[in-house]
Amino acid sequence: MSHDFTVTDSHLLVDAPILALRRDRLAMPGGREADREIVEHFGAVAVVALDADGRVAMVEQYRHSVGRRLLELPAGILDIHAEPELDTAKRELHEETGLAADEWAVLVDLVTSPGFAEEAVRVFIARGLRNVERPAAEDEEADMDLSWVPLDEARAEVMRGEIVNSIAVAGILAAGEVEAGRAKPRGTDEPFTLRPTSLAERRAAQGAVPDMKRI
Repeated sequence: MSHDFTVTDSHLLVDAPILALRRDRLAMPGGREADREIVEHFGAVAVVALDADGRVAMVEQYRHSVGRRLLELPAGILDIHAEPELDTAKRELHEETGLAADEWAVLVDLVTSPGFAEEAVRVFIARGLRNVERPAAEDEEADMDLSWVPLDEARAEVMRGEIVNSIAVAGILAAGEVEAGRAKPRGTDEPFTLRPTSLAERRAAQGAVPDMKRI
């Protein structure tokens, strides 16, 4: 448990607009070295937006990786260098649902695929919702539908395998704990220490910005 997994070499294999792939060589216990491929990512935010009736705003979006539309939380990548996570969450909620919120808190942080990817996501809970003008949508978001699902029903859909997006699963179940009084959300000023930095810092140094907005 005390071994230091030092990186002895590193190579960038793929550099795409919203992610990159690198290969690190690590010093392993016992004196060996081994390669590990890592998907670099900007990190992301998502929002459990609850209305006064206890319904959560869900979006249905086509995901080409699985070839189907998935029920998800409003979400987006942290593709603006050093932008506060809350600012990104507010913008994504506005753009994907046409909603703004008066009350915000941190619901849960998660690492989506720690075996090979840097992606970490901060999920917020938002209340005090109001309608605002939604900007024109593009690409997959132009095909996105918004629905209001009672939180208890959303939890049931998770358990029936109908909501399978991992961020939505985590957010819905965590919101259920908060609404039941078994947990409390955290303040929005708590640092997001899991936020990835390698891709964002390299792009910032290059003066480059991603040309696709996806999570």
